[in-house]
Amino acid sequence: MKKVVLLRHGESTWNRENRFTGWTDVDLSEKGVAEAEKAGLLLREEGFLFGHAYTSYLKRAVKTLGVVLDKLDQDWVPVSKSWRLNEKHYGSLQGLNKKETAEKYGDEQVHIWRRSYDVAPAPLGEEDPRNPRFDPRYRDVPEAELPRTESLLDTVGRIMPYWKCEILPALARHDSLLVVAHGNSLRGIIKHLKGISDEAISEFNLPTAVPYVFEFDDGLNYVRDYFLGDPEEIAALMAAVADQGRK
Repeated sequence: MKKVVLLRHGESTWNRENRFTGWTDVDLSEKGVAEAEKAGLLLREEGFLFGHAYTSYLKRAVKTLGVVLDKLDQDWVPVSKSWRLNEKHYGSLQGLNKKETAEKYGDEQVHIWRRSYDVAPAPLGEEDPRNPRFDPRYRDVPEAELPRTESLLDTVGRIMPYWKCEILPALARHDSLLVVAHGNSLRGIIKHLKGISDEAISEFNLPTAVPYVFEFDDGLNYVRDYFLGDPEEIAALMAAVADQGRK
């Protein structure tokens, strides 16, 4: 049985402050580092040996991957980075506190911005310094492909070509792969693999640094999925993610 482990990065400093982060490149908090260490040790206990690892261009995911591979004693595993695995771009919401935004616009509107499938927040202006066209890490990405804001639908649209053309073919060559990315970019992959409807995906919340294992047969057909860890603890963590956007 072949396996792909999807792992959301550990808690970031803006997760801790309950801010919309998106493509803003914030670091891990101390708790986030500890979460990544715990994930690495759990994967080690389960005997995972990865053939290749994937992550985004954002340091909270990159650093989580580094900590996990270190705890696995698999720092030698080849790593591929892609902007396509970046978090959903939250446009002009980036940097705002989620609770304060909910107090201003209401829980329902913030839930739509955070979790709806096809509604994007207001975009960044072309001269906004947060616009990714000014960031040197994206200099090789065609400007027309760089988002100023995104819905989950948009995020899925940029992620799935990478999944289908890079990650899934690599699974034919390796028994296990590790993908460390972000809540919404991973939700896009999960939606595709599990056939979750556009409506139902809005209620799926992915906790930080909890390994989510997907198993495939030799024909690369999805077989089953499961989280590693205590089910009650994981349920509580998922509920906490859902509460972040409520006033």
